[in-house]
Amino acid sequence: MPNRVYLAIDLGAESGRVVAGLWNGKTIRLEEIHRFPNGPVWLGDSIRWDTLRLWSEIQNGLALAAKKYGKTIVSVGADTWGVDYVLLDRRDEILGQPCAYRDARTNGMMAKAFKKVPRAEIFAQTGLQFMQFNTLFQLLAAKQRTPELLEAAKCLLFTPDFIHWALCGSRVAEFTIASTSQCLNPLTRNWATGLLKQFDLPTRIFPKIVPPGTRLGLLRPGVADRTGLSNVSVVAPPAHDTASAVAGVPTANTGKPNWAYISSGTWSLMGVEVQKAALSARAQELNMTNEGGLDGTYRLLKNIMGLWLVQQCKRAFDARGRKYDYGQLAQMAAKAPALRSLVNPDDARFLNPSDMPKAIQDFCRETQQPVPKTEGELVRCAYESLALKYREVLGWLEELTGNRIEVIHIVGGGSRNGTLNQFTADACQRPVVTGPVEATGLGNLLVQVRSSGELSSLAEMREVIRKSSDVATCQPGKSAAWDDAAARFAKLRVQAF
Repeated sequence: MPNRVYLAIDLGAESGRVVAGLWNGKTIRLEEIHRFPNGPVWLGDSIRWDTLRLWSEIQNGLALAAKKYGKTIVSVGADTWGVDYVLLDRRDEILGQPCAYRDARTNGMMAKAFKKVPRAEIFAQTGLQFMQFNTLFQLLAAKQRTPELLEAAKCLLFTPDFIHWALCGSRVAEFTIASTSQCLNPLTRNWATGLLKQFDLPTRIFPKIVPPGTRLGLLRPGVADRTGLSNVSVVAPPAHDTASAVAGVPTANTGKPNWAYISSGTWSLMGVEVQKAALSARAQELNMTNEGGLDGTYRLLKNIMGLWLVQQCKRAFDARGRKYDYGQLAQMAAKAPALRSLVNPDDARFLNPSDMPKAIQDFCRETQQPVPKTEGELVRCAYESLALKYREVLGWLEELTGNRIEVIHIVGGGSRNGTLNQFTADACQRPVVTGPVEATGLGNLLVQVRSSGELSSLAEMREVIRKSSDVATCQPGKSAAWDDAAARFAKLRVQAF
């Protein structure tokens, strides 16, 4: 039996889970207690999250953890994707069914916003990459479509903050998740109230911001009774899953911007850990983002469409009766012709197409490239295009920081994709260190361990991760073909989302 057990609630776009971190004072071992499906639900013409079902599954997971580990459980904390939120009224009732970020209500909303406040001014006040689903544009869409809900709202809680409220009653915004909203000022590290007022958005609904590691309180008595947990604290980890994943990178160079990370999953989040937000005109031109990290750091990064391209191809293949697992698709991609057809992963058409293979084929056809037809050709196109996007972003990160990046760490589920990881090493001409797969869970759990007083720094946390995890390295191969492909990739025009 471990000395202490910490629980992470980790929600992703495809699934959610409750994970136990078994801590013996020197290393931590993760055990998945409960996994459950997630995904947006169509309601009329909108896409929503099934928030109450997710909360029910979370409680089921906590109950299973209580049966197994009982009084050794110390605390629990949640991390999720960014930008989405729940509105509560003055009686703590949920207002409406929370929308998913891929919902079409924000189509065209950025252009409307820029007519009121110039793009450069919004970036100066928020330092965030412009994407139509950022919370700011979601709120502007809500103001246009459902103004009565905003009027009735007393509190806005981002998805992990809502889970913490459900667990213990806290009404706060954890810093890293708040920083994904385009409603936070990276210089003051507080809400950009001036900008919000320019858009006539109700500033009263934005709660107090707290840093990761904040102890939020004990479980509600009702939650404790239903789950069998007693005297368990709720601790805010880095509540944005990428912030937890970056905390879980096994680098020994904490504080030195000579390494980059890719948190690889549905999205690929590629960036560097810096001490100050990059707010230059060039950072805005490149549409980079500054999101909060642990210990006051910022994650200077780029959101890239990621393995969503492959996930949606697989979904289309399944619907047509051609069912393959991801391992089989990777093998088929490895055998397909190399560097034949490329897409820009960040083209708006790939955000939520009804048929991803057709969207990829249409892009190739319109850009006068060979059209990929087989499953292997389509997936290889996605993998190679992602690797070339990583190469492009690597150059931008080096430009903005003035530092050469010596190594790329790939963490998260995508770190198991040997084909894509080798393509990344080849395209970027950098060693790629892969793993841990569980970087998000490790970052979440070790912040809780640190909050309990058993670790004192981010460097100590990462030392524990190195001791507790297996990693591998992909060395770069010959670059000539990738150099030629990069020149072709740079010419692909993109309609930004």
